[in-house]
Amino acid sequence: MSWLRRGWQVFAPEPALDRWLAAVAPHALACAEEPSLTSRWLRHGGTWFAGVDVLGNDADGGLAGSGPLRCAARAEAERIAGRLPLHRGQVSITYPGYPGRDRGESEARHRYRRRRDAAHLDGLLPVGESRRRMIREPHGYILGLPLTDCPAEKAPLVVWEGSHELIRAAMREALSGHPPASWADVDVTEAYHAARTACFERCARVEISASVGQAILLHRLTLHGVAP
Repeated sequence: MSWLRRGWQVFAPEPALDRWLAAVAPHALACAEEPSLTSRWLRHGGTWFAGVDVLGNDADGGLAGSGPLRCAARAEAERIAGRLPLHRGQVSITYPGYPGRDRGESEARHRYRRRRDAAHLDGLLPVGESRRRMIREPHGYILGLPLTDCPAEKAPLVVWEGSHELIRAAMREALSGHPPASWADVDVTEAYHAARTACFERCARVEISASVGQAILLHRLTLHGVAP
């Protein structure tokens, strides 16, 4: 399957996912109108609602009578990762002008978001004032479900094709000699930054345009971001 070879794959619409989306989408989009959530998650000059963990789904994807989340992309992910409880969903929304600049945001960070699509690896968090990178939220896989059409001109998802293999090699070396139980406390900053630079140089940058009903599956080590 291409998601293991390339690090990403788009799956065609299917009736079961269409039914799930019909039930869940109104609740997901309503999150961006909730003042208690926008005060926390509306960022970059009001051009991005980050919406981390705001979707109230259960461990099988159910919300508001939708029933469990069933789709070919999840089935394919679980063929490799095994049956895992689903995390509460992120509702990520971009608005015209993305990315704006927040007050107090450094020029370097804003430039990185504009020029490199804020490319990042999920689960690798900046820790402490010096923002050292550590594996604090390891993922099994990343499943994206568009709630609105995402054509090329509307801040589509961006991936660096094949980047998961470069990241894998870098993390394997950085974690060598450390037992898995200690990985959350291992500083992998230099290894990650070097691998990310290599991905920019060696991997094709791909914008993934997607429509409602499609599903996007990413390898957990795929470098990805959001285009302006």
